[in-house]
Amino acid sequence: MQAWDIEFKDLTVGYGSHIVLHDVNAVLPGGKVSVILGGSGCGKSTLLRHIIGLSRPLSGHVLVGGRDLFALGKADFRRIRRHMGVLFQDGALLGALTLVQNVTLPLSEHLRLPPATVREAGLRVLRMVGLDDFADFYPNQLSGGMRKRAGLARAIVAEPRVLLCDEPTSGLDPITAARMDDLLLAMREQYAGMSVVVVSHDLASLRAIADHVLVLADGKALFSGTLAELEASDDPYLRQFLHREAGDERRDLHQPIDPAVSKALDNWLAS
Repeated sequence: MQAWDIEFKDLTVGYGSHIVLHDVNAVLPGGKVSVILGGSGCGKSTLLRHIIGLSRPLSGHVLVGGRDLFALGKADFRRIRRHMGVLFQDGALLGALTLVQNVTLPLSEHLRLPPATVREAGLRVLRMVGLDDFADFYPNQLSGGMRKRAGLARAIVAEPRVLLCDEPTSGLDPITAARMDDLLLAMREQYAGMSVVVVSHDLASLRAIADHVLVLADGKALFSGTLAELEASDDPYLRQFLHREAGDERRDLHQPIDPAVSKALDNWLAS
């Protein structure tokens, strides 16, 4: 099975008259782990929504496996979407369902299979992420890291050709985040033809998992290449970002409080 590249051609995306990214041209190589990197609000999640097909571009093209996603008819569009698995930022588990029921939603909603067969399929992927002992627990009984792993299990239960992950390590402690990175690498090894796209600003995760990196900044694709090429870049913004340098900007913290507000606060605190 040939792995699917994801390609952006002259892509401009946004909401209404507000342009988020302009004229993006880049290829996320098939069968690799590509990390979309950038600061908060740079358009990472917006770009991910366009790969999934949840939002239409203002102009330009998104090609998945060589096929222009938004030029396809409805039936072909749905077929492409069936080959995508998504790990949402917060896991997006349904609180009224057990873990195994959450994980098997793509199967129980779209396939006519015996319940026992569906459950065993769910247990298989839960074993892969180390959660089979918690199959009948509810999401509110689990830690944040466990819910993320369960979200990953659901994303791969249909063995997708494209796995899309939105901030998989956000909100996790360093050890749990490292385990999530290891799981993503294990998925790439288990499914050799799977193209993995990770939206992140986690530099430790970037260095642990990335084969290819796309950096977004100032409404454009600033860099697209291998991790080694990124580390070797002498671009000032990239150096600043990779080394967590604040730059010369300093906020003026000497902003005296309005006397009327100060007096009202004093009265309130003393009452």
